[in-house]
Amino acid sequence: MKAVDLKKLSLDELKAKLVQEQDALLKLKMAHAITPVENPMRIREARKVVARIQTVIREKELAK
Repeated sequence: MKAVDLKKLSLDELKAKLVQEQDALLKLKMAHAITPVENPMRIREARKVVARIQTVIREKELAK
């Protein structure tokens, strides 16, 4: 998900999306620990999405 798309969402929607993405990242990490994930780049992408969402949330909080 791109930062431009994230900036269109409200703060509550962003926080809900953050929880959802963090859960997906945790599941990916757990699955990778048990048996290697077919595409380990998905873990990196999930981590970057979480960081993007956190950045947009912080920008919106500072803009208030």
